[in-house]
Amino acid sequence: MGIRIKVALSPEWVNQHSGDEVKPIAYIKYFVREKFWRFLDMEKTTDTELSMTVRTYNADVEEITGSIKKEFSEHYGINSDSNVIEIAVEKTEAPRRRPPAPSEDDAKKKSAPADLDFEREGHFCDDPEEGGDDEPKEGKPEGGEAKGEDDPKRKEDTSRAEDRNDDIPEGPKVSVIDNCIAQFEALTGAEELKSLACEIRDIAPEIIKNNTYDVFYNQAYVFSINDGYGLTTYLDLLMKLLCAVKVKKNSSGGKVIEEKLPPPKGNTDEPFARIRQILGRSNSVKNSDRSNVEILCIDISEWLNQIDSHLFRDFLYEVQRNMSSLFVVFRVPFVDKEVLEKVKYSLGDLMFVRTVSFPPFTKSEIQGYAQREFDKYGFKMSSSAWSCFHERIIEEKSDGKFYGLNTIKKVVRELLYKKQLSNARRDKTDFSITKKDAIAICSGLNNEGSGFEMLDSMVGSEYLRRRIEEIISQIEFARVESSMKAPCIHMRFVGNPGTGKTSVARIVGKILKERGVLRIGNFHEYAGRDFCGRYVGETAPKTASMCRDAYGSVLFIDEAYSLYRGDDNERDYGREALDTLIAEMENHRSDLVVIMAGYTDDMEKLMRGNAGLASRMPYCIEFPNFTREQLYEIYVSMLNKGVKYDEDILPLAREYFMSIPDEIINSKEFSNGRFVRNLFERTCAKAAMRCQLSKINTVSLTREDFDRSVSDKEFTFIMKKKKIGFAD
Repeated sequence: MGIRIKVALSPEWVNQHSGDEVKPIAYIKYFVREKFWRFLDMEKTTDTELSMTVRTYNADVEEITGSIKKEFSEHYGINSDSNVIEIAVEKTEAPRRRPPAPSEDDAKKKSAPADLDFEREGHFCDDPEEGGDDEPKEGKPEGGEAKGEDDPKRKEDTSRAEDRNDDIPEGPKVSVIDNCIAQFEALTGAEELKSLACEIRDIAPEIIKNNTYDVFYNQAYVFSINDGYGLTTYLDLLMKLLCAVKVKKNSSGGKVIEEKLPPPKGNTDEPFARIRQILGRSNSVKNSDRSNVEILCIDISEWLNQIDSHLFRDFLYEVQRNMSSLFVVFRVPFVDKEVLEKVKYSLGDLMFVRTVSFPPFTKSEIQGYAQREFDKYGFKMSSSAWSCFHERIIEEKSDGKFYGLNTIKKVVRELLYKKQLSNARRDKTDFSITKKDAIAICSGLNNEGSGFEMLDSMVGSEYLRRRIEEIISQIEFARVESSMKAPCIHMRFVGNPGTGKTSVARIVGKILKERGVLRIGNFHEYAGRDFCGRYVGETAPKTASMCRDAYGSVLFIDEAYSLYRGDDNERDYGREALDTLIAEMENHRSDLVVIMAGYTDDMEKLMRGNAGLASRMPYCIEFPNFTREQLYEIYVSMLNKGVKYDEDILPLAREYFMSIPDEIINSKEFSNGRFVRNLFERTCAKAAMRCQLSKINTVSLTREDFDRSVSDKEFTFIMKKKKIGFAD
């Protein structure tokens, strides 16, 4: 017995959400999968309709309907009685997956191997070295008390999959193969890998029946996946599946070998030595003995530019000759389809090749994975806390490096640590993480006052405010004027370092969100060269992913001129990054604000060399150097933000800033506000050291601390003939 669920969404309402990162029907599918993943069969999915069967005996029809409507209504902020969503539920005879006919050896076994058990809540550890979720944990129920050994709920959570089918009154228990497929289904993203897993499950009986193992093992795979996106976990799961479908006789598990091919070294084959040793060991295994089959994953990223060289072709031929007992996977970073097809074509001269792509995680996929991590430890995130969590993920990506699941785990654990520290100091038991808890992990989150109020609080912002008001008025007028095309809202911020370009760009995003121009208003900050990949074909998808993350927000690119070097060096990927950026800026002109910043002269050179870029960035704001008086005001404002100081430090600071020569103030190398911040931090460091040595608990800045700071070489001005700078 089962429950067939049919969900239909209003086509008109769905069209209004066509720009959503996750389509509404996909969101419902994700929610239902999370709730009923173990007993769910998907039958039909379109943009507006979803059909599925829940294979449970005691399912409550009203509970299923209510939970779907409640989740949908809360997520999209609509009334639960709205006609946007219609749900039809009926009881039915649910189809049941049956395992392949058992062999004689299988008949002697009463249960599946222990290493193929389901883990708690159906989730598993993405880093096998960390032990997985099947290790005993002191979980916490909603009431906050730790579960004891005799707790029946704990026993159910840690029981084997075969023992958790009491709600299915008849038929075979869940097979080992179904267990494996369910683990694939529980993965975050990896849709092409899930399809491959089902394909292996389906073809395995034919391979065994026809004894065509060579056909199966002479197929190679190219995994296009970035660092930190779960490659090791995926390979381990594939090995489990190969054991389960009996394409290897020994079901106790095989060996997964991961090797990175070193970069080319002249015209020698030295980089291939390590893998040749592995191939030699594999070749010693008789073809008839499938018990020692291995998965060999070879990272060929360093050879993407030389994949057609005679050295690599000879190596590839050697791999092909030893594939009779190897499941071979070639790993490359996530690259664009054109490059991936080229790799497939080059490898395909000697073997049948399949490609499997793992796109970077979407925002919803990141949240889904993080939610499962919080669930493992019994903690829950409030809806308002998630905005801070995503802000921290944005900060993690700001240097152009993001290690997928590893980075998400790091942020989750940091937040859990801070939450538990707060609980300990308050002597409380609280497993609900609020926005107040989550904001502690965000360094750049500042929502004090409106955008224009934040702008007004900045020193020397009068000109900037007038210019930004003018630009936003132009944007708003163009958006409401039906006869005009949607305007480009991208901008250029030009000026010397430390003049406030980054701070103002962050505020602009906040203002555009407040005025309804942007949906989200977050701030995504990168340096120009962060968009460039390391290998051919990596730059375009990397740039597109960074733009996709910033839809509805501001994408700020500092030192943007570094993307253009004015030459035809084909190994410089800046041009490829610019081409992708220009396409994204045009295709999402009303839902993405790209702000490029840099020196005035260098930015002019960038615009002259890229006519398509210049035409899409109609707004330019010049940031002048700060005056001496403004530099002093900035220093005083830093002193007044919660730092204790002696009043007699002020006249000394004023005298110092007023003494800065014109040549320094107007110099391109002078770092303006950044120079002031560095001096302030140096003064605080001097004071902290003095107080520590004197065993004084309270730190207070003194005139002597400032005097010692400006005596350091970084802050001592010198003037030489034809040379202006700071003391060495």
